Amino acid sequence: MTEPFVYTPPVEPWLEVLYQDKDLIVLNKPSGLLTNPGRGEHLADCLLSRVQQQYPLAQLVHRLDMATSGVVVIALRRASERALKQQFADRTVSKRYLAVVWGILQQAEGTVDLPLIADSSNPPKQKVCYSQGKSAITHYRLLQQLPDRALVELKPVTGRSHQLRMHMLALGHPILGDAFYASDAALTAAPRLLLHAATLELNQPYNGKRLRFDADTDFVSAAGKLNAI
Repeated sequence: MTEPFVYTPPVEPWLEVLYQDKDLIVLNKPSGLLTNPGRGEHLADCLLSRVQQQYPLAQLVHRLDMATSGVVVIALRRASERALKQQFADRTVSKRYLAVVWGILQQAEGTVDLPLIADSSNPPKQKVCYSQGKSAITHYRLLQQLPDRALVELKPVTGRSHQLRMHMLALGHPILGDAFYASDAALTAAPRLLLHAATLELNQPYNGKRLRFDADTDFVSAAGKLNAI
């Protein structure tokens, strides 16, 4: 029997700020914290609500799944919210993720191009659908191979829900700790989902300067190798 979900968001640190100016704030979201509030008071604590305690006008321009950690940018003004959302819509934002996947990769790099659609019979899961799915493209590169797992770099071209999880699953290499898609062995091989938004590049919405933000994670060392967690 599946255990009922209990939301226990991490509180230390309360907010890890990577960058801030008058238009935006960039944070390293921990795994286990919602980006935006869920339904019900018990799901009200989230990255956005924590920022809004200090900046009431703050608004999301993108999000990460609760289990995914890493870089999130939040707009602090309405004008910057519109400009930043447009960058995501135009795909001028560059995103780089790190993930630990199950098994031995046969190819050191490649591209997954598989259209995705919500699995209406099993929400919130997604599924591959060639007739009605939306285009989803991910570039991947092997960074480190161990006997039963691999550290990979993922660069999504599109931003579909669960895209990286589904594309790695389609290759036969589910992300470790993935409660939705991983096999039992891959699920229990990690204490959480080992997926991290490591790098985000975008243009400052006022002056147009290109900005890059990098966020560390506990499962990758400063030397770029896998840590035991």
